[in-house]
Order: sequence, then C-alpha cells, then structure tokens
Amino acid sequence: MKKLILSLAVIASVLTSCKGEKKVETKEEVKVDQKVVNPINSYNVNVAESTMTWKGDKKVGDAHNGTITLEKGLFDVENGVLKAGEFVVDMKTISCSDLEGKKKGNLEGHLKNKDFFNVEKFPTAKFVVASSEVKEGKLHVTGNLTIKDITKSITIPTTLTENGNDITFKSEPFSVDRTDFGVKYGSGKFFDDLKDKAINDLIQFSFEIKARK
Repeated sequence: MKKLILSLAVIASVLTSCKGEKKVETKEEVKVDQKVVNPINSYNVNVAESTMTWKGDKKVGDAHNGTITLEKGLFDVENGVLKAGEFVVDMKTISCSDLEGKKKGNLEGHLKNKDFFNVEKFPTAKFVVASSEVKEGKLHVTGNLTIKDITKSITIPTTLTENGNDITFKSEPFSVDRTDFGVKYGSGKFFDDLKDKAINDLIQFSFEIKARK
C-alpha cells in the first residue's frame, strides 16, 4: 500500500501547471488558409538540434520536468513572419529529466499508457500554424494543437530569428489545460474524491526549434 501511495504521489506531481506560468486559452479549431506547398524551398526542422520540454508540479509538492522529441517539421517564413508550417511531436519519447532508475521508468511508463497520453494509439501530437503577427516585439503564432486526436487552437508568444538559411523558432513557456485534450486522469473536474491527490489540469510546454533551407 505504501508503494502504491508513493507511485500515485509521483504521478500526481507531473501533469500540472507551474505556478505563475502563462496559461493559453484553448479555442475551437481554426481554418488554415496557407500550407507549405514546396518543401524544397521551405525550412526543414533539424530534429537533433530542436528541443521541446514539459514541466509540472502538484498543488503541494515537488516540480518535475522532462523532454519530448520532435519527429519532423516544415516552415515558410516571409519578412520575419511565419506564413505556414507545422511540426510533429513523437509522444513515444516522453521522458522525465529529474528522476532516476525505477521512479523514472515508472513515471514515464504511466505517462505513455492509457491513463494519460496512450502513445500506442496516439503516437504523435502536432501543431499546425494558422496565422502569425508581430506585436510588441514578439511573434504571436496562432495554430491548431492536436493531442490524442483532439484539436484546439491556441496562440503562443514566440520569437523567430533568421540567420542566412537557418531559423530559430522559440516559444515562451505556455500552459494548456490537459483535460481539453482528453487527458482526465486525476482531474478534480471529473473526480470528486481525490482530495490532496488531485492532479492540476495545466501542463507547461516550451520549444526551441532549429530549421534550415
């Protein structure tokens, strides 16, 4: 029983928002008017040099963090503005960076199973650019985020840096409500007997994507 309680406590510390981080509103899927039509002339994501991170904490407890690997991506850029593009995330690569050994393996395994992201059935997630505009020195990108085959639109503050044939597309940390994407395990919205074992509904992401023509 003690091992079970410890396992639940570790899991409960993961899919949560970091206090004070920016929550982005999830809205209905938006229409994408422009897509990448000529990959040869587009910026191709360098998967090896790109990173995506997650971070979370309990209402009371330690924070945990980790990484997820990108699978592929393409972007079209014009005059410093992201005109079209998308990137695909390999959900099978979810890892925890601050645990080791058995605790690390147990946590990663639980994140991948049906309680959470069910990576066997939904092996990838995706973000598709719909529009972007520069406001107050930041590139605000609106796009459709798909997790577990559920698609919602979000707007993310980012920066886009061009250097010859290379670009760096980097987000600020942003938090989304996991229950909007069908990840309901341990959510107080859906289970009323969890007490201090309830998992917060927000999870924080950030990414830094390197791409080259």
